[in-house]
Amino acid sequence: MAVSDTGVRVEPGSFRDPGNRIFHRHGEVLRGLDDRSARDWRALAASDFFRDLLDTGKVCGTEELIPTPVDVPWAAVLRHERIPFVSHPYEWSYAMLRDAALLHLEILAAALAAGFTTKDGSAYNLQWRGAAPVFIDVGSFEPARDGEPWAGYRQFCQTLLYPLLLQAHLGLDFQPWLRSRIDGIEPDQMRRLFGGARRLRAGALTHVHLHGAMQTRNARASTTDVRAQLRAAGYSRELAVATVRGLAKLVRRLDHRPGESHWADYQRTCAYSVPDRRTKEQFVDRAVAATGPGLVLDLGANDGRYARIAARHADHVVAVEQDPAVADALYRALRDERERRILPLVMDLADPSPGGGWRGVERASFADRARADVVLALALVHHLAIGRNIPLAEVLDQLVGLGTAGGTLVVEFVHPEDPMARRLLANKPDGLFPDYRRETFEALLTRHGRIVRRVALPSGTRKLYQVVVGG
Repeated sequence: MAVSDTGVRVEPGSFRDPGNRIFHRHGEVLRGLDDRSARDWRALAASDFFRDLLDTGKVCGTEELIPTPVDVPWAAVLRHERIPFVSHPYEWSYAMLRDAALLHLEILAAALAAGFTTKDGSAYNLQWRGAAPVFIDVGSFEPARDGEPWAGYRQFCQTLLYPLLLQAHLGLDFQPWLRSRIDGIEPDQMRRLFGGARRLRAGALTHVHLHGAMQTRNARASTTDVRAQLRAAGYSRELAVATVRGLAKLVRRLDHRPGESHWADYQRTCAYSVPDRRTKEQFVDRAVAATGPGLVLDLGANDGRYARIAARHADHVVAVEQDPAVADALYRALRDERERRILPLVMDLADPSPGGGWRGVERASFADRARADVVLALALVHHLAIGRNIPLAEVLDQLVGLGTAGGTLVVEFVHPEDPMARRLLANKPDGLFPDYRRETFEALLTRHGRIVRRVALPSGTRKLYQVVVGG
């Protein structure tokens, strides 16, 4: 991200709408608007429906800077609230994507009723305050014009509806599909998956096959031509509202529950005794409390036990879990608790989200987004070092790299004789991990910082470390 002489840092993922652009200055998140977008914004800001969305927290906090700063080339500048942690849709669980889709449609329905619409329908228009979705693309709102369809329908299908259909009807995790293409799943791909009797699955005939056929038929027509055809056919705002209602009804029906998972009951079936678990909880509580408010990453969060402990002291906690079913169960629990400090994400830490989109920076990598004050790596290192054959030194390099200088790393080392480590080693050739030893692990830790506390769990085969990084 280039930084100008005035301290302005342009957001590399904000360029597709030339009428407005996100940039950062002095820690603030700002949006520059051209003349037309500024007029649209002022009409929007004067509307009752938008004020209601702001008051209920469904749209990110936004205000116009008056007067407009003279050192930026925009007709108007908005200041937005800062989202605690930016995530991408392919890091969300199924229920998260579904709730994001429903919020998008709720906001669009309110906009249409008030004479507005949105320019697009991308899943990337939403972020999270803990387990609550929030719409962030304020620059997407514009006055609705009679006879024109919702411009965001295709994006909504490709980045929200199609991934939901894929998992609800076929049982396929949607995350790899969204991660592989920034624009989402194309109708042509979906038609191949929903052929034969699958055409009759809820949503497939209308939003996959009919949508794809219309795209093919109008492939050579301009947007102006298509709009003229729809106006001539009697397309109206009332039809647009009915379409949004139909989409919302469909999405609500797609309340898919992921299947059983090996990790779903890990806290009960793992090797921890009650004294082990109590010691571990006290260690985490004390370490996060000593660091103070800030951002905590809980890597390998499972059911969120330690994320909840961290949230007692932290401003925000990002709970990363590889298993989509476990992450989905955690999200649903946090949502029901109205938790606003813990954000669950789906991610394989041996294959974390890379940079994506244009020039690989339009969507920032997980490593570029994660600058945590505390990194929790509990019962994780052995899964990466033994289970995924990642050198121990590399594992620690990654854990330290996700935090900040002077921050805290809380890490657990599982000895080779531990039952879980033995189970992992049983599937590996003898002698493959000669460096997987406590002495080597501690020596590597001291390269990265100062070990301020270490505690052996009562079982005797696991040890916890609190490290001040760079200290």
